[in-house]
Amino acid sequence: MKAITVLTGLGAMLAGCINVQAPDKPIVIQLDINIRADVVYALSQDAANTIDENADIF
Repeated sequence: MKAITVLTGLGAMLAGCINVQAPDKPIVIQLDINIRADVVYALSQDAANTIDENADIF
């Protein structure tokens, strides 16, 4: 019983020490994603399919 009282007292003392504040400046997350390679590959595959389907034109 005495241990519970001591732990409760320590918890109450520590409760005032916790301080949470929002940052002054906004958080900035920079996502530098290179999607060019995917687009070039998709267009290349599409062009290859078009040439194969229309071999008589080329």
